[in-house]
Amino acid sequence: MGHAETTLREQVAPRQISMDELWMPFTPNRDFKHDPKMVVRAEGMYLWSDRGAKILDGSSGLFCVNAGHGRKEIADAVGAQLRELDFIAPFTRGHPKQFELATRVAELTPGDLNRIFFVNSGSEAVDTAMKVALAYHQARGQGGRNMFISRERAYHGVNFGGISLAGMVNNRRKFGPTLPGIAHMRHTHIKENFFVPGEGAHGVELAEDLLRFVNLYGAENIAACFVEPIAGSAGVVLPPIGYLKRLREICDKHDILLIFDEVITGFGRVGKPFASQAFDVTPDLMTTAKGLTNGAVPMGAVFAHRKIYDAFMQGPENAIELFHGYTYSAHPVACAAALATLEVYTKEGLLTRAASLASEWETAVHSLRGLPHVLDVRNYGLIGAVELEARAGKPGTRGFDVFLKCFERGVMVRQTGDTIAMSPPLIIESKQIARIVETLGAAIRETA
Repeated sequence: MGHAETTLREQVAPRQISMDELWMPFTPNRDFKHDPKMVVRAEGMYLWSDRGAKILDGSSGLFCVNAGHGRKEIADAVGAQLRELDFIAPFTRGHPKQFELATRVAELTPGDLNRIFFVNSGSEAVDTAMKVALAYHQARGQGGRNMFISRERAYHGVNFGGISLAGMVNNRRKFGPTLPGIAHMRHTHIKENFFVPGEGAHGVELAEDLLRFVNLYGAENIAACFVEPIAGSAGVVLPPIGYLKRLREICDKHDILLIFDEVITGFGRVGKPFASQAFDVTPDLMTTAKGLTNGAVPMGAVFAHRKIYDAFMQGPENAIELFHGYTYSAHPVACAAALATLEVYTKEGLLTRAASLASEWETAVHSLRGLPHVLDVRNYGLIGAVELEARAGKPGTRGFDVFLKCFERGVMVRQTGDTIAMSPPLIIESKQIARIVETLGAAIRETA
């Protein structure tokens, strides 16, 4: 065998993939690399592992694949866009699809949330909303408003603004001092509402925490109140009846911006395009991502009330109004993916389909009540959670074992501590709802 032939064979031989170099996010890297759980294909409601196993996706990837996997319409739009225009700098330049997308999104948003600022993730959307809120008050001559009020057990992404707002301690405990000027209201996960379908009747008074901070710090120092209508990453923590409306009343009275983080609840998850519409409370700013592109391309957005946008549109017309943005803001490919996604949602009625399945989903999820170690069951729209009792001295291990058993039995759920969260694609059918819940139930029964 000649040297040239040997070299050619080396070039075409399959390359062995090393697992050493990659540092995986939010993952026990050593455990994963010891027993990799690789997914190589996806279509509709299903994933396929590298071992040939077919897995029902009960978590929409990560709360994002709302229309199901492998949508040809989105793939075709992305491919066409790459061939037509792969990139254009977003500063002082533009492309038609970003304006078309902003118009389409604004048709779905509640009230006057019709000014759209595109980013690349939920984390970026949160930091953007924080900066917009601060700059808005400065533009109005109220620069002293630089505090934020958030909540315990909140998740607002992983950038420094988001982890400062967040009330999930593990996400920030190793990163030293976070941003100052942030106070946290109590969360709304209270025993009086355990096992109550949907919103609980108890706990509306927890909204008075915002008023307590107004009295403690002075409304003139508070820029905004940041709230997830439903706290997804904390384990599907729901608002009590009337809670969000009370926050809106306090914010209105004291000229504080109300900001909803709808990165998870946006784009049909709760039976309306946005949770703000389901709960009939319109914020001043809204952060979104995930379902905007069906998870196909990274993208997020901040929806701003017209009054906020107009406050910036002062001074010389050739002056930059907001010194903020990203290299990939309103990326042409992301815009193409989002437009195709919205078209799928519209044609198939997916932005409201969760409402027609909510009752069936609720009944199925709450059938898990009474199983060993089940402390609570929560649901709203097509999102649900089962909270498990933690093992003594080993928090999170029972939840992780249940998560693994579900995966081994062909169902993907999400584990956060000892809570199992579910948020299936909005295309789910009755038999698939049954399978998710039956598999989870079996895994819980088999886990000591």
